[in-house]
Amino acid sequence: MGATALVTGGTGGLGGAVVTALLAAGWRVVLPQRSEPAPDAGEGLVGVRADLTDPDAAARCAELAAADPQRPLRAVVNLVGGFAMGGRVHETPVEEFDRMLRLNLRPAYLVSQTALPHLVAAGGGALVLVSSQSVRHPFPGAAGYLTAKTAVLGLAEALHAEYAADGVRVNTILPGVIDTPANRTAMPGADRGGWTPPERIAQTVAWLCSPDSAAVRGSQLLV
Repeated sequence: MGATALVTGGTGGLGGAVVTALLAAGWRVVLPQRSEPAPDAGEGLVGVRADLTDPDAAARCAELAAADPQRPLRAVVNLVGGFAMGGRVHETPVEEFDRMLRLNLRPAYLVSQTALPHLVAAGGGALVLVSSQSVRHPFPGAAGYLTAKTAVLGLAEALHAEYAADGVRVNTILPGVIDTPANRTAMPGADRGGWTPPERIAQTVAWLCSPDSAAVRGSQLLV
């Protein structure tokens, strides 16, 4: 694959699997991370330190991803996010509500915003966002998270409406519980029978990035 993918949240449980899958498929992968990237990141992997809630940092990442004319930016995977359990709405400070929006929605908007001109200039490509199956099965104590992940679906719909004609395929994945070490630690007594290994979801994301998924546009995929 003679192209570049920009992957946010690529150091997390799902993100690491997505980066591995894309590298195995021959992509050049640009990986923003909050800490200083390791100098020996590996062939095809370009690490960059960035706070993706900052517009200038997001723009720099997009410019780096589009910097190689031999491997143009053809895919953006927005995986950065997070979850924090809280009380019910009347027990949750608005600052915590805002934090969930800033973590789960703002980076997706900023990275998409800054990468789209490069995708369009390259003739189109894939834009993948991540929501959650919990938006369809809400539970108490997560108003900020559920609001943010629902807003991600709205953002994806807007992006599809605005950029499908430019050849940009916008799709959203909605994972259930992912079988990561962090989730095993957080839920030690849970029945993991329905949990999905991150590697399987990563295969779906890699497919959405590839030309093989050219007919899939504006979709919400339960994974």
